[in-house]
Amino acid sequence: MRKSLMVFVILLTTLVTFAYLNPDYQSPVVAVVEQCAPAVVKVEAVKYTTSPYFDPFMEEFFKRWFGYNPFGGTQQSTSLGSGFIFDKNGYILTNEHVVNGAKEITITLLDGKNYKAEYIGGDTELDIAVLKIKPDRELPVLEFGDSDTLKIGEWAIAIGNPLGFQHTVTIGVVSATGRRIPKPDGSGYYTNLIQTDAAINPGNSGGPLLNIHGQVIGINTAIINPTEAVNLGFAIPINTVKRFVNQLIETGKTQKAYLGVRLMTVTENLAKAMGLKTNQGVLIVQVLENSPAEKAGLRENDVVVKFDNISVASDSELVSLIHSHVPGDVVTIVVNRSGKEITLKVTLGASTDESTQTTQAAQEFVGIVIDEITDSDRESYSLPASLSGVIVRESKTLSQIQKADVIYQLAVNGKNYPINSVSDWNGIVSKIKQGDFVAIFVYRKGAKMIYSFTYR
Repeated sequence: MRKSLMVFVILLTTLVTFAYLNPDYQSPVVAVVEQCAPAVVKVEAVKYTTSPYFDPFMEEFFKRWFGYNPFGGTQQSTSLGSGFIFDKNGYILTNEHVVNGAKEITITLLDGKNYKAEYIGGDTELDIAVLKIKPDRELPVLEFGDSDTLKIGEWAIAIGNPLGFQHTVTIGVVSATGRRIPKPDGSGYYTNLIQTDAAINPGNSGGPLLNIHGQVIGINTAIINPTEAVNLGFAIPINTVKRFVNQLIETGKTQKAYLGVRLMTVTENLAKAMGLKTNQGVLIVQVLENSPAEKAGLRENDVVVKFDNISVASDSELVSLIHSHVPGDVVTIVVNRSGKEITLKVTLGASTDESTQTTQAAQEFVGIVIDEITDSDRESYSLPASLSGVIVRESKTLSQIQKADVIYQLAVNGKNYPINSVSDWNGIVSKIKQGDFVAIFVYRKGAKMIYSFTYR
């Protein structure tokens, strides 16, 4: 009996001791969350899509049997994401893909207060957008950190609304920096991303990635398919965002940097054919006259291997890195020139410095907004010098036509019309009438396609 009592006393003492381990300890993450969570918001964007096509029979068929009509009418969908307040005047940062094309945007704060938000501006390539609410009280804000000084292994804290679970907190570390991943729509790359193992899920997009001091070091943007891997999330570095945020507030648009080159991804076959001394990098096919590239000493047949200490492997990746800067930024470019690596400092220019400018306002047709092709466009989208036409800046209703498509011909009722300029475009689309049969000839990423429909 005495033995049993002794064992009980020892066990009880042990349990009490364990219960009071580190009694005064509090994780520093708690302080970060308490301070920062009130400035993190839920973003709900209502979007409507329409189509110029209309077939009453097909519309009724799909509505009856599938509950929606993919061909015509107006469809409503809601995009759910996150964001954060960075200015007491009510400015909010989020991802462009969360709010792009939204007709209504609702912001919900931690305390449940709702606000209607105004879309101030955004950029699809950078995937950043600025919203604004009208504050009726003093708003909490988050402070920007410095993503250029990040160390692998330091704490990373994500706050957002994954799958609608409002203000979810996950924690991990900075797993890597300078990552690149392809965009889901194939339009290019996300470049120079922060990788983290803090859990990020659909709905976290646009929310902040914070350091242990409560400063924003990135905007959570992308994940790897959970069926392929776990704990692989990516965030846009906040220093990239800082370069453009004032432009978006002031003008609603971004002015990106311009190098002034035509590019081609180096392949093993290309390297052998041209006798290049490296089979990885980006070949400079042409250096444009009076461009920043020419002024810095870049030459044709140079192979760009690094851009600001980031290795580059494709032309679209290099363009994305250029476009993550603003005009006037000084960057370091390393090229392989006949087997020797040369480092050059380049002061990037602006696409508005080009001599080619639109001289006539473009007429919108079936939601397609077009413009003249500039040298910056040819650099950005690897367009051949011989390609003529007009470039698509936005396609609001016709999903088959995409941004950066080049329209080089229209056909109306069996007659073909070459399109070499905005003037050509305006002259044709202004005469198209209801009931006309229309075909749009498009160049996209090296391929030519035709889209036809009856104009209604």
